[in-house]
Amino acid sequence: MFNNPSDEEIRRLLENTRRIAVVGLSPKPWRDSNAVARYLLERSYEVFPVYPTHEEILGQKVYRSTAEIPGGVDLVDVFRRPEFLPAIVEDGLAARTKAFWFQLDCVSEEAALCASSQGKIVVMDRCIRVDHARLLGRKWPSR
Repeated sequence: MFNNPSDEEIRRLLENTRRIAVVGLSPKPWRDSNAVARYLLERSYEVFPVYPTHEEILGQKVYRSTAEIPGGVDLVDVFRRPEFLPAIVEDGLAARTKAFWFQLDCVSEEAALCASSQGKIVVMDRCIRVDHARLLGRKWPSR
C-alpha cells in the first residue's frame, strides 16, 4: 500500500524543486490547475504546461507531453483523472523526472507504486499549493 512522504520529505522536495510540469493545466483562470500554476509561478518556479491544445498558457509555451520539455523537469504535478495516471507516470519516467505530485482526487495506487518502485518521490491526493503554503510559510496571493 502506498503512503505519502512525511512533511519533512515534502518540504525538502518543494525546496529542491525548480522546474515543474503541470499536466492538465487548464487555460481557464477559474480552474484549480490554473490557480495552482499561477501560485507556483509567483513563487519563482519554472512552470511548463502540459495540455493537449493551446500553444501558450499563463505566458508559458505548452507541451503535449513531459518528455517533450527541453532540459527535463524536477516534478510532474498532475491534474488529470485517475485512469490517466499510469500513462502520465510512464511519460514522466521517460523524461527522468525526480518526483510526481498527484493533486486532490488524483489517486492511483498502480501509478504511485510504479513511480516509487523506480525511486521517485510521489505525493498523492494532496494539493501542492496548500502544502507549499503550510510547510514553507508563504501566504497565498489574492485572486
